Amino acid sequence: MTLKIEQVSQHPTIEFAACELGRYQARMTGSQANNVTCQIQVGLFADLLPDRADATHPFDDAILIEIRNGSGIVAGINPRSCLIAVYRLLREAGCRFLRPGPDGELIPAATWEQLDVSVDERPSYRHRGLCIEGAVSREIFLAIIDWLPKNGLNAYFIQFREGFTFFDRWYSHKGNPFVPSDAKTVDEVRAMVAEGAAAIRLRGLVYHAVGHGWTCEPLGIPGTAWEAVSTVPEGASRYFAEIGGKRELFHGVPLNTNLCYGNPEVRDLIVQAIVDYAAEHAEVDIIHFWLADGTNNQCECPLCRDIRPADFYVAMLNALDDALTKRQLPQRIVFLVYVDLLWEPLQETIRNPDRFILMFAPITRTYSQAFVPGSENATRQPYVRNKLTFPVSAAENLAYLKPWQKLSGRKGDGFDFDYHLMWDHYRDPGHELLAPVLHQDLQNLGELGLNGLISCQVQRLFFPTPLLMQIVARTLWQKDLSLDAIATDVYQASFGEAGGQVRASLKQLSALFNAPWLRGEEPLVQAAQADKLRQVPALVTQLASLIQDNLCAPDPCQRKSWQLLALFGDYALQLAEFCLAVASGQRDEAGPRLTRLLNWVYAHEDSLAYVFDSVILSSVLQRFVNRLEQGN
Repeated sequence: MTLKIEQVSQHPTIEFAACELGRYQARMTGSQANNVTCQIQVGLFADLLPDRADATHPFDDAILIEIRNGSGIVAGINPRSCLIAVYRLLREAGCRFLRPGPDGELIPAATWEQLDVSVDERPSYRHRGLCIEGAVSREIFLAIIDWLPKNGLNAYFIQFREGFTFFDRWYSHKGNPFVPSDAKTVDEVRAMVAEGAAAIRLRGLVYHAVGHGWTCEPLGIPGTAWEAVSTVPEGASRYFAEIGGKRELFHGVPLNTNLCYGNPEVRDLIVQAIVDYAAEHAEVDIIHFWLADGTNNQCECPLCRDIRPADFYVAMLNALDDALTKRQLPQRIVFLVYVDLLWEPLQETIRNPDRFILMFAPITRTYSQAFVPGSENATRQPYVRNKLTFPVSAAENLAYLKPWQKLSGRKGDGFDFDYHLMWDHYRDPGHELLAPVLHQDLQNLGELGLNGLISCQVQRLFFPTPLLMQIVARTLWQKDLSLDAIATDVYQASFGEAGGQVRASLKQLSALFNAPWLRGEEPLVQAAQADKLRQVPALVTQLASLIQDNLCAPDPCQRKSWQLLALFGDYALQLAEFCLAVASGQRDEAGPRLTRLLNWVYAHEDSLAYVFDSVILSSVLQRFVNRLEQGN
């Protein structure tokens, strides 16, 4: 069988899409030989479907696939959509792009000339992407960018100007006793990010950048990590927020230090820095403008104390829009509804909503409950400068969103910037308790007036299964797709006919570890939780028998899935031992057991490199040791 692929529209991303179609089709058909010739045209709606070539927002996608007997058209509203459409055709043909990295893709044998596919879709949400977090190597970074459009996602966000801290966490190997440091310089990391930017551009993805750093970089203070510094440039401290009568770095950390926003010189410095960045980085589509991290760290001087931080923030947004417009710079600007900025402005309003994208970042929320439309009328806490109490429940968090949405106007765009997969998946190692909350949140985004999700998360989250990542990708594309449909497909693709048994075991494991307890929402020391944890070894033993029967699965992707699941069984035993010490109040045992657990993870880092992040795991679990030692 011969497949002729005609690239109808001329663009590097469409050329890449046509090459990807040919590459994967060759893998699926192998050396099959017959006299059949199939032909597929790949291109834009404007060229293949002129009656469908209506103008759309540059960040929106639409695809159309019409294949009969292996021939037909694969079209997209823009070049990125063409690439997504190619991968969607491959998925309809049986491919599954489960994990980045080696052996992460299920590529079945196929008789191409028998393929019939008809898809005509627009995704449920505009914003469908990931934000870099955790620890990443160059290879992991490029692999996750490659994974995104294969699963219908359209955006990638590299925090900071160069994302240094995320690469440094990997290459420095802090805490890992088995691997020496291979720390990179900032310039070396910038070269890696440049490779990533080229990969983003090749795929036509929406490129988000920066966020952190605008409150220190304009003062000549590097903002590459959440770390304390001992010195600052002369004269810089006069711009710092005054707290308790002092203008100094907040706990020594530049990224956590707000400035004196009542000072017009400060506002001008920030705005000019963002404009200069936009002029120098035409490749960036969306620039995030955030204030400092941390909470209750706003300036108390006479210029600031009677005006909400949000009013100064919106004033800077308007000034930034004016400056970008004057320079004819097209980038959109993300503004952040987060911590102290949950409380909306009282005086200022956004003048040009088309420039801005609202980002709702409910970092203090619980993941024991999903966002539910109609609960936005929960009681809000009053704004009291530097004495704020932050919302925990889903309903409380939503109460702070609506005023900002009204402020940004009818044309205002917005997305959820959430942390389901940053810390919380460690608290549900089987992922089966977090899965329905994540799925329901994504289904409800539209009813909350949000047009998608940029998931702030570790990049390596495919252990024990790709379930959570597939929920993100597939629900953002088709919000009505049921959780069971997604899960059934993921488990079957990963483990074959035994997928249902694997899911049942992981559901039991999630119940035994009890995510609300690991979230700190139940008493730390409790006999009932200890009893649950004592049941983990028997469940792992039961699962091990199933794993042993499938470790030699013929498909390399599924074989890798079983190998990872075998490692997960060992990890679950180590985690249960640590958690049991905590639940039993064994102060002397908890620390050593955590060390053994982390050393086990570090020892298996090569096997887990693309699927599991140990850096964030360490920080999450150390809090339990600290709480136990402090008696709370």
